[in-house]
Formats: sequence, structure tokens, C-alpha cells
Amino acid sequence: MRLFAALWPPPTAVEELDREVAALQELPDAAALRWTRPANRHVTLSFYGEADERARADLTARLGRAAHRASGPVPMRLAGGGRFGDHTLWTGIRQEAPERDALRKLAAATTAAGRRAGLLPADAPPSFRPHLTLARARGRALGVDLRPFVAGLEPFRGSGWRAGELLLIRSVPPTSGVPGEQPYYEPLARWPLGEGPGR
Repeated sequence: MRLFAALWPPPTAVEELDREVAALQELPDAAALRWTRPANRHVTLSFYGEADERARADLTARLGRAAHRASGPVPMRLAGGGRFGDHTLWTGIRQEAPERDALRKLAAATTAAGRRAGLLPADAPPSFRPHLTLARARGRALGVDLRPFVAGLEPFRGSGWRAGELLLIRSVPPTSGVPGEQPYYEPLARWPLGEGPGR
């Protein structure tokens, strides 16, 4: 099973973002991009890749402890935009310094949990870059210029929200063979941040 740790925005934040995305989808070349479904939009803290049941159980226990040690819910705000090369369009996470530190510490704790569970290499450099993916360019769409989409996102400032739960997610790949079909994300466990070991 393919696993990752994430924070999920509330419906109000997703709805605000959807309005921005709808405007972006009117731009030239928008139809060539693969846009993430609103229900799939999340902030990845650590991606672990394939895991067997033993590693999953170990990771689950370690993530529960990491959530318990967190300082509490993390204030966040979706804002602006950017791109990773010519293949990924995203919106950013706007925070003040204390909240930014709390988010980075939580991401580091989820990465450490993955290392100790044997899912990440011990010498892997930190790779957390706070963002929420909106669209990807693949195949023929790799030639699409993402800069106009980034410019369109520049004025976006979403409402503030508090990420109160850490989630362990299983990514279930598409099976229908239909082009453009997206994975299904199945929550395997969730824990309140800083409020005990969770459930």
C-alpha cells in the first residue's frame, strides 16, 4: 500500500479555493492539465511510498506519538501560488513565524516516524515544502506554460483555518484504465494534534 501523512483543509477553505481554480480553468491550456479533485486536496507532510502491513503498523504507532507531542492545532491559510518546474501547479501556505515553525516541526516528526519505520532512508534530506497541489502536467501537457496560472493565483488569500488532525492516508491507484482517472485517498488513521494518542 502507498502511504502518506497529511493535513486536510476544511470544506470552507476548499470552497474558497474552488472559486479560484474555476477562474484558472478558463485560461488557455487549462484543459490540458490534470486538475486535482476538491475532495483530494490536502497538504502532504511526508510521503512514504509502498509499505507492508508490518511497516504500516509501526508507522501508525509512531505517527500517533508524533501527533500527541504536537503543540496543538496549526493555524494555516491558503494563499498565492507557485509551480514545481513545468509539471506541478500549487497554492501556498501563508503563516506567521510561530505557526510556520510548528508546521515544519510536525512535518519533521512525520518524516522521522517514516525513517524509524524503515520507509524512508536514514540519510534522506528534508524535503517538506508547504503547498497544496492543484494541477499536474503530464504527457503532451508537459509543454504547457504554468506561469499564467501562477500569476492568476498571486492575489488569492484564503480565510484562516486550523489544522487539528494528522492523517495517515492510503493512496489507492486507479483501476479502470480511464485516462485522467485519479487515485482514491483512504484515511487509515487520524489523531488530534496535541490532544492525546487519538483513535
